[in-house]
Amino acid sequence: FAACSLMPAQRSSVPQARLHAAFVVVGENGAAIARAIMPQDVAQDARAEVGDACPEITIDGITQRMLVRAPAATLAQRPTASDSASSKPSAFPVAVCEFPLPGNATRAAIGDVLLRLPKAEPQRIVVIGDTGCRMKRADSAWQACLDRAEWPFRAIADAAAAMAPDLVIHVGDYHYRENACPANIPGCQGSPWGYGWDTWQADLFEPAAKLLAVAPWVVARGNHEECRRAGQGWFRLLDVRPFAESRSCNDPNNDLIGNFTPPYSVPLAADLQLILFDSAVAGSGPLDPSKPREAHAYNQYLQQFATVDALAAKPGVNSFFVNHHPILAYSVYDNQALQGGNRALQSVMKSNHPQTYYPGAVQLALHGHVHLFEAISFSSNHPATIVSGIGGDELSTVLPDPFPTHIGPAPGVTLESITHGNDFGFVVMDKLQSGWQISAHDVYGTRKATCVLTGSKLGCDKTGLLR
Repeated sequence: FAACSLMPAQRSSVPQARLHAAFVVVGENGAAIARAIMPQDVAQDARAEVGDACPEITIDGITQRMLVRAPAATLAQRPTASDSASSKPSAFPVAVCEFPLPGNATRAAIGDVLLRLPKAEPQRIVVIGDTGCRMKRADSAWQACLDRAEWPFRAIADAAAAMAPDLVIHVGDYHYRENACPANIPGCQGSPWGYGWDTWQADLFEPAAKLLAVAPWVVARGNHEECRRAGQGWFRLLDVRPFAESRSCNDPNNDLIGNFTPPYSVPLAADLQLILFDSAVAGSGPLDPSKPREAHAYNQYLQQFATVDALAAKPGVNSFFVNHHPILAYSVYDNQALQGGNRALQSVMKSNHPQTYYPGAVQLALHGHVHLFEAISFSSNHPATIVSGIGGDELSTVLPDPFPTHIGPAPGVTLESITHGNDFGFVVMDKLQSGWQISAHDVYGTRKATCVLTGSKLGCDKTGLLR
């Protein structure tokens, strides 16, 4: 971040009413970053002083101008996951501003908006994922985004905010409105679509306003934020690293760079950390490094898992692994047979850890992608797994009940117990004197199941399908 001069505290020159959003994301080594999204006319922004686009932030009585992360722009249409006729240029008539928050800061505000600062040892964590509203021509999938029962993310976010968490972990897939709603589908008429700001606002920032306001966020990247989809918005709005054109998804020639970002850690206590892993383009099948089309991804993930090993090797520190695609979990796609975890990531992880997949200090893995709740414990030497992909997008096919416990999610992995469900909701993690209580909640915050994590083992008050 560039240096800024200090000045006495004063009221921000930008009225609160002009803020589209003000929130805090937590990045590498727990560094907190204040973000503000400001409406900005693209033509005016091109003529204005760059700094004028951003509001002032007051940190412990010192007021400074926030820095422009990404100015307003309409980006040229690029190849996307949709055919060109069903896509369009991404318009961002907003300035994205940011400012690093000192680790010893006690109070920060953008105008009248008080920001929530990270706690050294968060006691309550909300885990949500797969929150957007699906509008996808390729699958003829048109969720009723205007119906709060059919797309309940706002109610989920409000209920989660009412839990007063110290931290929010979003496990990826924020954006789903890829294509225009057909004229004969009443439930999504008038919805924004494409990959610009209006869709990001409708899918995330407007319905999640209360949850963004009550706690800082740790953000994992999902496959819907890869470069051929909503990657441009991901890097402008949410990614925790400095914005760089080469890693912006604007130029498809840079996609091999933009689709892979290095892992990083976020401390939760002196002896516990999160490890964030970008699996946006993991796919589903095993990766074969001898095949040219798969070699780049395999080698990138191999390097990234080497970084995971280094992060997990900190003496006396245990880890919770966070990424989008479940590695040791289950799904049923297209009403077919039960499937295990992500074979692409498994195929790479086996190179470093042939039996355990993960390094030994990983006690818990947190995922989304599969639109179910899953709480899984293993009798083999593998970390407990939580899947929280129930934040609003269309739910996945329910897992078998009774569950075939003899089927492991990957070779050499032995299931001990599983609690699962396919109702909308979210997960809450509460710190205990020893371990964590992890509970599943429905749309309105009612608890449906309670588990206790001790070491890498998860014990739940209910097993099988939640009814």
